[in-house]
Amino acid sequence: MGTKSRSMVAAVLVTSAIALLDAWTGARAILLGLLIAGPLLASASLDTQPTAIVGLYALGLAVLLGIPDGIFATSDHLLRLLGVATGAALGVFIAHRRAERARALVRITRIAEVAQQTILRPIPPRLGRVALAVRYLSASEDALVGGDFYDVAVTRHGLRVLVGDVKGKGLEAVQLTALVLASFRAAATHPGLVELAAELDRSIRPRLGEEDFVTVVLVQFGRYGELQLVNCGHPPPLRFRSGTAEPLASAEPTTPLGLGPTPTEQRFALAPTDRLLLYTDGLVEARAPDGRQFELDGQVPAVLAASSLGAALDGLVGRLLEHAGGRLDDDLALVLAQPRMLLGRTA
Repeated sequence: MGTKSRSMVAAVLVTSAIALLDAWTGARAILLGLLIAGPLLASASLDTQPTAIVGLYALGLAVLLGIPDGIFATSDHLLRLLGVATGAALGVFIAHRRAERARALVRITRIAEVAQQTILRPIPPRLGRVALAVRYLSASEDALVGGDFYDVAVTRHGLRVLVGDVKGKGLEAVQLTALVLASFRAAATHPGLVELAAELDRSIRPRLGEEDFVTVVLVQFGRYGELQLVNCGHPPPLRFRSGTAEPLASAEPTTPLGLGPTPTEQRFALAPTDRLLLYTDGLVEARAPDGRQFELDGQVPAVLAASSLGAALDGLVGRLLEHAGGRLDDDLALVLAQPRMLLGRTA
């Protein structure tokens, strides 16, 4: 039996129970007015039509109960019938409004899902010579996407990956996220990552407030495991090698976009078994209920030794949520990558 069927049965049983109690007490205690409980109970979970059926059932019982109550067709009976009819009508109205709000919520949720897919496009498990896995978790229960973002672009220079974090939360952060991603998609073919970062800064700076900024990291996968990296105020990517997590930090860190960054390009090499994790600060700033920070050393390398990239990120997210008590205080974006030519099994 479904939820709505159970609700219908419950409303009918409540109405019937009140009617039986009224018939048993008779004129000693007239309980006709309590029959409105059935329609009101139905309105809490049922649509308009089932609620109206319960209301008509209650009104019909109210008419018949005038006989054992000794008030049939009297002015007192008519007044009590009017009260039951009013309660039933109120229940139908409540059910109608609730159903309208439920339909509106479904439409809004669908729009939000489409918006999320537009802002954060699905990333295939393989692009060119690189295997990828991504995960996104919003810290807000009423939001599917926030100020953390990721995107990829296949260019003649190699696969380029962007991960970033907008300062702030809410609608303004989402709008700025969309602007950064649109700018990246338009400028992704720039010859170098430094020029690309500069173009992103120029594109979004007119739209930023005085205290707004965006941290980003850009990486480019070249042939033979070559990795180029530009970081503008973002947590450094992690290269997982031989069971250890090595941050690919710049010797000269620069400021985020919007604060006049002067990025420099770094070059690294990926060995055949290396994996690269790009992430937002929701990973390193997650706190346990007792205030302990999520430590990458010790547990993350073991998780990322999983046979597939997708399983590795699932394991990482599982451990993170367990550490944080099942709820994150900040959005989280994760991108795990590995050159396809170096893989046996992938996500």
